[in-house]
Formats: sequence, C-alpha cells, structure tokens
Amino acid sequence: MNNFQASERNFVKRTLILIVAVTSMLSLSLFAQAQTPSATPPVVSVIGEVKAIDNTANQMVVRADSGVLFTVTLSDKTQYKRVAPGETSLAKATAITLADVGAGDRVLARGRGAAEQNTVPALQVVVMSKADLAKKQEQDRAEWRRRGVSGIVASVNPSTQEITVSSRTIAGAPQSVIIPITEKVMMRRYPPDTIPKYSEAKPSKLQEVKVGDQLRALGDKTPDGSHLTAEEVVFGTFRIAGGTVTAIDAATGQIKINDLQTKKPLTIILKPESVLRRFPEGGGMMLGGMGPGGPGAQGPGAQGPQKQGPGPQGPGSQPPQKQGPGPQGPGAQGPGGGRGGMNMADLLERLPIISIKDLKVGETIIMSSLQGSDPSQLTAISLVTGIEPLLQMMAARQTVGPQGGRPQGVDLNGSFGGMFGGVGVP
Repeated sequence: MNNFQASERNFVKRTLILIVAVTSMLSLSLFAQAQTPSATPPVVSVIGEVKAIDNTANQMVVRADSGVLFTVTLSDKTQYKRVAPGETSLAKATAITLADVGAGDRVLARGRGAAEQNTVPALQVVVMSKADLAKKQEQDRAEWRRRGVSGIVASVNPSTQEITVSSRTIAGAPQSVIIPITEKVMMRRYPPDTIPKYSEAKPSKLQEVKVGDQLRALGDKTPDGSHLTAEEVVFGTFRIAGGTVTAIDAATGQIKINDLQTKKPLTIILKPESVLRRFPEGGGMMLGGMGPGGPGAQGPGAQGPQKQGPGPQGPGSQPPQKQGPGPQGPGAQGPGGGRGGMNMADLLERLPIISIKDLKVGETIIMSSLQGSDPSQLTAISLVTGIEPLLQMMAARQTVGPQGGRPQGVDLNGSFGGMFGGVGVP
C-alpha cells in the first residue's frame, strides 16, 4: 500500500467520524427542541358565569360550568364582544366595553398563557347578558309548555321504536302519550353524576331510555293528544322524595326532613343550581273541586282542600267547583290536549321561585334528586314547599280510610313525574 492510498483511507475514516458526530449533535439538538416549550404560549379559556368584577384590579371572577372559580385578568388589549343566546359564531357580535359586563352574565374568556392557579389572561371576552339569557329561557320554556309533554316513561317498545309517557292531571286522571322515535328526533340524557342542566344533557338513543325515567318531549301533538311527533326528547333517572321540614341551616345550604315514605330522617343539600318554589298559601282551595268524585265531592280527605276559609282574594277564593288552578291559555291543558286538563308538571313549574331563607320548619316539601351513595342525604335539583294541601288531595284519591287521605299515601313518582327534570330549560 502506497502513502497516497493510506492517506486516502485516513481521510475517509475521519470524514465518516465527523458525519456521525454531526448527526449525533443534530439529533440531540432536535431532541432538545422537542423538549423545549414552544415560544408561542398555549391558548387557555374558561366558560361560565360572572360572579364579580374588580375594575381597580382589572380582574373578573368566573365560576366555570364545572363549579371551579377562575380569575380572569384583563388589560387594555382585552376585546369585549356581546352575542345573543343561541348564536354559534361571532358574525353577529357587537363590540362592548367592560362597563357593559355584569354579574350573572355568561362569558367565554380566552387568551394565551399558562392557566396557573385557575387564572386566565384574557385577550377576548365574549358575553351573553343575564337579561338576554333570561328572555331566551322564558321563550324556550313557553315553547316547551305549549308544544311539549312530560311524565314518567311507562313503556319502551324497541320493535315499534315508541315510548309511552304517563302523567296525572290535577283532577287525578291518568293520561298517556305515545312518542315515536325516528332518526330525526334529537335524543338527550341528563348525566347521572351531578345536578343535571338542560344545556349539559348528553346525546343519547332509545336503547338508554328505561321504564320509570322522567322524560320530556317537544313536538306536535295529534288532535286527540294521544301521540306526539317529537323534535327533541330529554330524559333522566331521578328520585322524588318528600317530607316535613324539621330543621333549616341556611349557612350550609342544608335542610332536614322526615321522609314521607321511609319515615326516617333525610338531609337535603341545596346547591346554587337547585331550584326552590312555593305552593301558594290558600292554593289548596283552588283544587277543592278536583277531589274524588269531581266538583263538590264529599268524602275522605275532601274537607282539607275543599273547605273555604281565610285566604287571598282572587281566582283562588271562588267556589272550588268553578275554577281550577293555574293560568289559562296555550299549554294550560297539558299533554293530554284537553283529555284531562293541566298535569302536575304544568301546574308546579308556574310557581314562584324562592330561596332557602323562605323555607319554614313544619312545611311539607317534595323534591327531586339523583340517587347518591349515601341514602340519608340527597342533593336537591328542584324543590317545592308548602305542598301539603296538594298531597292531601292526591292521597284522598289513592287511600280511603277512617282518617281520610294523608300525604303518606301519595305515589310521589307517579304523581309528580315529569316535573322534576334538569335545571334550566325545558
């Protein structure tokens, strides 16, 4: 081997070593870059309700839909947009200022940066005002009352793809509606692990509907009210309980009752999303003509809600046989379409909303809840107080004895099914 060949071999060898070294360095460099965060901060956001605004600190406290509180930091670069409820883009958004945002508004706040300690540095805040939301919800509720049905699932027929929903009218007459389920029907189910909200109902299908579920459907009824061509169906599995209030703790949001059915103490937990309503004092007199046997009927339990006595003047003070409860107008006849009159859901959902401070020891309540792991505690979804006159009237239809009708004789699920769904519309 001559010197030229030896020199050439050494050059190739050194070149190969250099290539390997460079390749290794490049690989390490690329690996390091892969491990290094991008220079552009990630997008962070929060959707929820405005709880407070601090103009001095340029901050906004937002309670996310998950219940977690976030601090939204604001700056001179933050843009504010208002959209109407139901809009899915910013095409029709209007520019506003921070002064136009208030507590109770629903917002989407988003920006770039690390969401450390539940903090979102907002470059944009999209707002749906509390007033606009309330107006839209009332319009939707009116639509569901006018074109909707509610009740307990009495049967599910997979072969015909039909659901039969049953409910009771104020007069006690059972009524059923058959709902065909086609591919055009939007099926939604309330999630079982929290206080369900209508806006958070999950996509579902006929196979998930069970007998005993509470269900509501929106659509067009046949003239006799026996069938409904549904556009939307929302349902869930709930427990209805009732009892006499024995203690109230407004600070912790808890009340204690003696359960009507088990006769055992039961703790009711009230969350910010829980909806409380009151049956009006003297409201039992409005229902007096609807006891067993029809207007003016006498018999066990009839004397409670049927007798006249002190109470507010107006429609409820008229003789019981002349007028029933509730407003007159579209939707007042309930899902029966005139076959049995307004049902319990139609009646009770028109009652005024109250707070825990309006509850009183000794009153009788009914409420809905999801079944939890502790049978001695229930978290209220919807609750109605002052309901004893109505329970007595209903018990009189179901229980006949020397002592007359008592609230303990009421089938709560059968009587009030459909009233207690999720929070919000419908």
